[in-house]
Amino acid sequence: MKREEIDKMLHDKVESGEKVSPILPSGVKNYLIDIDGTITDDVPNEEPERMSTCLPFDDALRTCNKWFDDGHMICFFTSRVEEHRSVTENWLAKHGFKYHSLLMGKPRGGNYHWIDNHLVRATRYKGKFTDLIHKEVKAEVFDD
Repeated sequence: MKREEIDKMLHDKVESGEKVSPILPSGVKNYLIDIDGTITDDVPNEEPERMSTCLPFDDALRTCNKWFDDGHMICFFTSRVEEHRSVTENWLAKHGFKYHSLLMGKPRGGNYHWIDNHLVRATRYKGKFTDLIHKEVKAEVFDD
């Protein structure tokens, strides 16, 4: 999906005369994908010299680009700080990653629990990047 199409799709949405957050069309996923330890080696912010030389995981490159080509949104969401933006953008371009956006400064340390007014799904990377499958799992939720 081209950036212009996405911008048009996500343009101001109005319900009952009030602007509200836009919602992607059914079937379009908004992938938030970590970089270090997920699509390449786990490179800490304290070793930025490694950020330009690490290699992507082949399965991650192939899968992310397939999702992009299938019309899904790809956003890399990383704990790298803003001063690492240039090296990160250059690395993504050098290795051919297709994406729509790059968010820097994700909190470090893991054990994330995301709370949002939109549906959120999470998949933990365990060394194999493939298409996603359906699986029954337990999740912590608010008491209705």
